[in-house]
Amino acid sequence: MKNHQKIQFAKAHDGTHIAYATTGNGPVLVKAANWLSHIEHDWVCPVWQHWMADLSKQHTLIRYDERGCGLSDQNVDDLSFDSWVSDLETVVDAIGLKRFPLLGISQGGAVAIAYAVKHPERVSHLILYGAYARGRLVRDQSSEAIDEAATMRKLIQLGWGREHDAFRQVFACQFMPGGSLTDLQAFNELQRISCSADNAAKFLDEFNRINVLHMASKIKCPTLVLHAKGDLRVAYDEGRLIASQIPGAQFVPLDSDNHILLNEPAWDVFMQEVNDFLAENKVKKSVYTLSDLTPRETQVLNQMAAGLDNQSIATVLGMKEKTVRNHITHIFDKLVVENRSQAIIMAREAGLGKTN
Repeated sequence: MKNHQKIQFAKAHDGTHIAYATTGNGPVLVKAANWLSHIEHDWVCPVWQHWMADLSKQHTLIRYDERGCGLSDQNVDDLSFDSWVSDLETVVDAIGLKRFPLLGISQGGAVAIAYAVKHPERVSHLILYGAYARGRLVRDQSSEAIDEAATMRKLIQLGWGREHDAFRQVFACQFMPGGSLTDLQAFNELQRISCSADNAAKFLDEFNRINVLHMASKIKCPTLVLHAKGDLRVAYDEGRLIASQIPGAQFVPLDSDNHILLNEPAWDVFMQEVNDFLAENKVKKSVYTLSDLTPRETQVLNQMAAGLDNQSIATVLGMKEKTVRNHITHIFDKLVVENRSQAIIMAREAGLGKTN
């Protein structure tokens, strides 16, 4: 696959440089970072290549390496869950996105949930695959679970950076038990180059502590949850649990054992479901009822429909003109309209603009 991706860097609040890549054309789709990524290597890696190619066919795909991983700064002190959410904010703000669909895979699903709750006005659709809201030691605090977590951590410390992949093979078999020898070798290499053994151990510790289940019920946007039935890395029931907690979420079981979907029949189902979900909700937005606008946005739209320009709206509502422009941008995004005239027509059809 030809390298048509554009790689740039955004600076986080603590000075960490976050690498992000842009590929494809069409409406934007943002992918929250997940563990074991390297935006340069992923583009040609058999494990991720079909993800990048297919998601970029109908969308402008934005993805990034989380701090401590890939092309982002690896020598960082803060590898907390909060820093991951903040880094998503950093990338989105650097690009200047106002409203967009958000994809979260594995622990990136928890980051996406937290971001969507924190910024409901910016996430138009939420897609979660192989995701979990509770880390391993949150959902299971038995002595066996604690011993298993300690063992996996020790495997990382002993074998992550070695040329021989015997230790890393344990993780590869969990992530993709249906993988070919080529797939497993590619994933082993991705583990080796994506981050250091020390960072990998810190990531694992933080994954075990994740808990965003209490946030799920606060999700306001249309949500699609997909999960492989035989996932060995994140139990199928964890995906089902997320879907049951998010109001109105669609849940799609996939016939696969792989935590990272390979180029397999389940991948075709995944892509069809994602494309249908985004297209379906775009149609729903085109017959918008204005109900999702904030009270202030409704006031601004009412004045627009009455024929006022931005400066006049600012005067009537006691705002700065820049604030009015920001509200109008959000209105356009939510109504899926391209210009003022289209928004005014929609507003007047809903009965707005009759008085100043």
